[in-house]
Amino acid sequence: MIKKLSLLFLVAGSIFMTSCEDLGIDPSLSQDEVVQGLKEALRVGTDTSVTMLNKTDGYFKDQAVKILLPPEILMIQNNLNALGISAVTQPLIDQLVLKINRSAEDAASEAKPIFVNAITNMTITDGLSILNGSDTSATSYLRSNTYSDLKGLFAPKIDNSLNKPLVGSVSAASTYEQIVDKYNTAAKLYNQIPGGTKYTIINPSLSDYVTGKALTGLFIKVADEEKAIRTDPVARVTDILKKVFTK
Repeated sequence: MIKKLSLLFLVAGSIFMTSCEDLGIDPSLSQDEVVQGLKEALRVGTDTSVTMLNKTDGYFKDQAVKILLPPEILMIQNNLNALGISAVTQPLIDQLVLKINRSAEDAASEAKPIFVNAITNMTITDGLSILNGSDTSATSYLRSNTYSDLKGLFAPKIDNSLNKPLVGSVSAASTYEQIVDKYNTAAKLYNQIPGGTKYTIINPSLSDYVTGKALTGLFIKVADEEKAIRTDPVARVTDILKKVFTK
């Protein structure tokens, strides 16, 4: 029995060292040190990501995470010229895209405490699973352990931002309603649409849509930071990161 246990520990240790080498992690480190390094990588990565997004143009001017119109109303842009309302509606669409990105930027700060809690609670078992995963496995762990809580915090803040007057008395939510209403009114009157229903649309929830896209963008950035820490020495900004990640 003792021999079997010894063999088991030997195999586990061998797997651990091989995994470390494959991921550019010093194989001489203990499991505790490696997990500490993975936690630090997530801490640095999430802090950097939130800081980048929680500022003016954090979402809006980053093409990787910029939030565009809901797919349900893309037909508006596709049919503006046919309905003769492009000159009226396009400025509203441009305003809306800006405002929904501003709401995501405003909500991004909510992520920090949720991320900190998930990272603090990471176990050695979690760390070893991450170690044997992909180069974004730490981000995947974080997503699975924080998404629901993040959504619960993002949603009301985004909803509030979308309904907050940003220019005069106009909010993103009211702009969205204007676009949909103008489009549906024109579509119903358009004499080449039998019954006036072919191109009309039902309002999707703008708040739900923006919340989902904001979280998707957040985890894209976290994954980018994780990859950078694993592969780029310049991104290892603390001593433990420099110690753990060697390549």
